[in-house]
Amino acid sequence: DKNQINEIVNNLKKGPLDTNVDVVVGVPAIYLAYVKNVIPDSIGVAAQNCWKSPKGAFTGEISPAMIKDIGADWVILGHSERRTIFGEKDDLVAEKVAHALESGLKVIACIGETLEERESGKTEEVVFRQTKALIPAIGNNWANVVLA
Repeated sequence: DKNQINEIVNNLKKGPLDTNVDVVVGVPAIYLAYVKNVIPDSIGVAAQNCWKSPKGAFTGEISPAMIKDIGADWVILGHSERRTIFGEKDDLVAEKVAHALESGLKVIACIGETLEERESGKTEEVVFRQTKALIPAIGNNWANVVLA
């Protein structure tokens, strides 16, 4: 809620924040415009997801163009919850990353294994597979991508 958001923003404003580090907050879509208006310009604002197309009948989704329109410049894609709860596969995450980058957003691309995969010794395999899917989507745009 807005009280929690204001508390986080006020803590960030107090700092100190290292000027050599990009600080970015990931925000639920409904609060993106609000946070962008109350947070210092030195702190980036990221949507927690976006769709792979600029427009169309995708009820409930937001596009990179919408994110940029309110002044945010980052998006988080491929988060473990999106992969496990919503069933997003590597190819869909890659399509989203490609479209977000083409639209001028910076991307926090998430990779990683589930606890079950880790316990069965598949960490390296999963991380390799997820990263391999992202490489063509990112192309020469690595300066605008953070792997998380």
